[in-house]
Amino acid sequence: MTSDQRSRKTTLRTRLRTARRTALPAPLSSEVLKAVAAFDVVAGQTVCAYLAIGGEPGSAAMLDALRTAGYRVLLPIVVGAAPLDWALYDGSLRPGPHGLREPSGAPLGASAIAEAALVLVPALAVDHRGVRLGQGGGHYDRSLPLARCPLVAVVRDEEFIPELPAEPHDVRMDAVLTPRAGMIRLPL
Repeated sequence: MTSDQRSRKTTLRTRLRTARRTALPAPLSSEVLKAVAAFDVVAGQTVCAYLAIGGEPGSAAMLDALRTAGYRVLLPIVVGAAPLDWALYDGSLRPGPHGLREPSGAPLGASAIAEAALVLVPALAVDHRGVRLGQGGGHYDRSLPLARCPLVAVVRDEEFIPELPAEPHDVRMDAVLTPRAGMIRLPL
């Protein structure tokens, strides 16, 4: 990646984080159920998700909607520079690193993502080709190659943009989910 691309990513992250500080909540409870159904995921199958923080679209209500619909919901556990670990979300959370909350269930290992029928991926932005801009920690970059299912980036409508800088390690998203537009399959 060139220094210009790094600089562009840094600028984009700063702008998007600033915009999220004043963003209205976007719980996505009904939208996520439609997205899961669009990929023919059925009750009893596993959906890897995340607990929204800091203006991210999504909510605990979104996770509870998935559980109520009969999906097995796994949430990430941050473990240093390794790929994310995963644990079953049963409605209870405990404090985790970096001020995050994580599922209180037993860790299932990084390979648990391979059991998922769908992964809901947090992002700061995603482009029309499926390139995702994350927070910059690389946790999902190390974890997504282990998935064997559709990957759905979850962003606000204004964070779905025509083009982002791409790197060779970027795993492309199969779809994007936004509050107003709903789910859109990628690439466009």
